Amino acid sequence: MKIYFLGTGTSQGIPVIGSNHPVCLSSDIKDKRLRVSIWIVWDDFSFVIDCGPDFRQQMLVSNCPKIDAIFFTHEHADHTAGLDDIRPYFFKQGEIPIYAHSRVLKNLEKRFDYIFEIENKYPGAPGVLPIEVINNFPILFGSKKVIPINAWHGSLQVFGYRFGDFAYLTDVKSIEEEELTKLDNLEVLVISALREELHDTHFNLKEALDFIHLVKPKKTYLTHISHIFGFHEEIQNKLPKNVFVAYDNLEITI
Repeated sequence: MKIYFLGTGTSQGIPVIGSNHPVCLSSDIKDKRLRVSIWIVWDDFSFVIDCGPDFRQQMLVSNCPKIDAIFFTHEHADHTAGLDDIRPYFFKQGEIPIYAHSRVLKNLEKRFDYIFEIENKYPGAPGVLPIEVINNFPILFGSKKVIPINAWHGSLQVFGYRFGDFAYLTDVKSIEEEELTKLDNLEVLVISALREELHDTHFNLKEALDFIHLVKPKKTYLTHISHIFGFHEEIQNKLPKNVFVAYDNLEITI
């Protein structure tokens, strides 16, 4: 399995427009972060989790050749605003399956009504095959099984996903105890860690590290990094030996 970090930043990305914060002025490429998203190659399958406003740029840089499905964590714009840019894949492949909570599918249908249109559809619009994700119902791709993980982004429900020995959770503030068994025996966990200070709807660093200690994956990568968290190298120096700060275009293999 190949994991490619398409973006590791927060909703504004780094650098933030007009900001003079030192991290936003950094010359270190690891401090340049597009909106959070990930690409997973699992044998012959190619999956993307979230499709934010930087999607086109991310696809050009990563050279992702096809998309068998897009999995959405939730409906916030930094995770969904790039949906129109699936057009080149649609023109080559046909309708792109998109997996999300029913609430998220309704939100996307409202915002991108021309994509979901059936009659009198504009010929240049992409097409999707919307599929509802239901907690505790695995999603099958041949012999492969994708397991939804229910979590909370403050008071908003979000989905994480497990693919084999890999799991991805972003924009998480809490997770119910019964969901934790879905994270047993992980090779790699990706978890969001916004900053060191507490936040109402996101794990801060301490909360993320406590969660990692609870779940005990062999390796963990932190994502959804805010500029106020600090410079990449400074963050990395604070972390346990099996925890790493992810950065854009990082590629790992499981």
